[in-house]
Amino acid sequence: MTWKPEIEELRRRSAMIEKMGGPDKIKRQHDAGRLTVRERLKLLLDEGSFHEIGALAGRAEYDENGELIELRPSNTVFGRGKLEGRPVIVSGDDFTVRGGAADASIKAKQIMAEQMANELRLPLVRLIEGTGGGGSVKTLEVDGRTYLPANPAWEWVVDNMSQVPVVALALGPVAGLGAARAVASHYSLMIKDQSQLFVAGPPVVARTGEAVDKEGLGGSAIHTRNGAIDDEVASEEEAFERTRRFLSYLPPSVFELADRRPCDDPVERRDDWLIDAVPRDNRKVYKMRKIIEAVVDAGSFIEMGKFYGRSAITGLARLDGWPVALLAGDPYFFGAGWTADASNKVTRFVDLADTFHLPVVHLVDNPGFVIGTDAEKAATIRHGARTLSAIYQANVPWCSVIIRRVFGVAGAGHTNAARLKYRYAWPSSDWGSLPIEGGIERRPTSPTWRLRRTPRRCTRKSSNASTTCARPSARPRPFWSRRSSTPATPGRCSASSPTWRRPCASPGGAVTGSGLSAHLLRAEQDGYSAQFLAYFAPNRWYDRLTRLSGKLPGTGSGVYLAAGGMAAIHLGCGCRRRQRLCLWA
Repeated sequence: MTWKPEIEELRRRSAMIEKMGGPDKIKRQHDAGRLTVRERLKLLLDEGSFHEIGALAGRAEYDENGELIELRPSNTVFGRGKLEGRPVIVSGDDFTVRGGAADASIKAKQIMAEQMANELRLPLVRLIEGTGGGGSVKTLEVDGRTYLPANPAWEWVVDNMSQVPVVALALGPVAGLGAARAVASHYSLMIKDQSQLFVAGPPVVARTGEAVDKEGLGGSAIHTRNGAIDDEVASEEEAFERTRRFLSYLPPSVFELADRRPCDDPVERRDDWLIDAVPRDNRKVYKMRKIIEAVVDAGSFIEMGKFYGRSAITGLARLDGWPVALLAGDPYFFGAGWTADASNKVTRFVDLADTFHLPVVHLVDNPGFVIGTDAEKAATIRHGARTLSAIYQANVPWCSVIIRRVFGVAGAGHTNAARLKYRYAWPSSDWGSLPIEGGIERRPTSPTWRLRRTPRRCTRKSSNASTTCARPSARPRPFWSRRSSTPATPGRCSASSPTWRRPCASPGGAVTGSGLSAHLLRAEQDGYSAQFLAYFAPNRWYDRLTRLSGKLPGTGSGVYLAAGGMAAIHLGCGCRRRQRLCLWA
C-alpha cells in the first residue's frame, strides 16, 4: 500500500500549471517584448528562494470518465522569496491566462498575498499586468449572471500602506482594479514604451467618442508626469533592480528600524567645489542634484518621482550608512517654488518617511508657493496647507540645511518650528517672510514712476530759522531708521525732521513699533533718500531673524532688514517729489 500514485498525479498537475496559458500565449507575450510571470520571479528574487503558495489552484476540465484532461492555472502567482537575503512576499499577474481577467482568477490568492504580507510583517512586491482581478464579459457567459462589484483584498491593501513597504510594478497593460493596485503603493514603476495604465482601455474609451491608442491613453510619459506612478525605467530588469534598491532603505515593517549598511565613503570627505556651488546672483540657477550627490554617501541617492512636481526633489539616501529621506528644492523649475503638484509630492514623501521611521534631511531652497492665475486655479494653497500638516505631524528626526532661499508660508514649512530641530545655513542663505522684489506694491504720487539721480536740496522751516540740507555729491552708503538713539550724522537733517525727509539716523539705529524692535542691518540706495517704517502686529512676531532682500525698482539697490510682521517702505526724492512702496512681509 503506497501513496505514490497520488504524488505522481500532483506532479502531473504541477507540469500542467507550469505551461501557464500555453505555448501560443507565451510566444505572444515574448513577441510583445514582455517576460512571463515565472520568468519575472526568477529574475527578481534571489536564486532558488521562491516558495510558491497555491500553485495548483486553477480551473480543471474532465472527460466523461472523470479523468483530468486540462488544468488552467489561476492568473495569480504568489509566494515567499528573498531579495538580497531579506524575506518578501511577491504576487504576480499571469497575462498569458485570459489577460488577468476575473474569470481566470481565484481571488482568494490575491487576498492571501496581501494578508500574508500584513500578518507576517514582510514587504510586498506586486508584479501587475492586466486587469489584476477586474471583471470580464466571460464571467457573465460562464456564470450566467452578474454581481455587485467589490474590490477583493482591498481592506488589506489599505492596511498594508501603514504597515509594510509596498512596491508595485506595472509591467504591461494595466487597467481597472490592476491600475488601482499599482498606485496604492509606496513606490511604483512603469516600463517605458511597454506598460500602460488606465481605468478603462481604448476600446471602452472609444465608446465615448475618443479614439486613442494605449500609449496615448496611459503610457509612462503620462502617468510619471501626473504623479500616478513614481518612475519609469527602460526595461523589466532595471525595474527589478530599482525594487531591490528601494526596499534596501526601508525596514521590513513599521515595527522595525531600517538597517545600517557598511559605508566605505569617509564622513570626513570634503568636496572643495561646494563653496562655489551656489551663484552669488540669486537669479542664476544651480544643480541641486550635484550637491546632493556630494553630501550623501557616494552613489547612495535614489530619486523618486523625478518627472512630477519637479520643483521638489525627493529620494532616499544614506549618511554614514544610515538610510535617510532626502528632500530638496530644484531651482530649475519655478525657482524651486512649490506648485500644487510639488506640494502633493512632498506630502506623500513625508508620509513615507514618517511611516517607516526615516530621518528627514531637507536641503532647503524654497521661495514660497508658486503664484499667479494658474497656481490659484490649481488650489495650490490647499495642497500646500496639506503638506504643512504632513510636516507638522511627522515625528521622525528632521534636519534642515538652508542652501539658498526660505520665504513665505511654504518656506516656513521647511521644518516643524514647534519641535526640537536642527537647522544649518550655508553662506548663500537668504530668508524672510517674502522677498522684497516679490512683495513691493508701487504707489506713486505722480502719473509716472520717476526717481532722479541728480542732487537736490531740501528746505525745512524750524521754529527758529530755515535750514537747508543738501545731498552729498558722492553716493554714500547711509544707515538710518525712524528713531535713533544716537545723534544725527553731521551734514544731515536732525532727529526732529519729518519722517519722510532726509534720513536722520546713524549706523545701527533701531526702529520700534508696538513695543517690538527691528534692526536695520543694511540699506543702500545709491544716493536716494529712503525711510523705513516698521509696524508690528502682536500676533505676528517671529522667534527668528527675518531677512528681506531684493532689488528695488529703478534703483538697483539691495535692502536688508531684520524684522517681523509688516513693514512699509517709503522712498523719497527730495522733499516735494516722493514715491511710496509698501512691503507686506
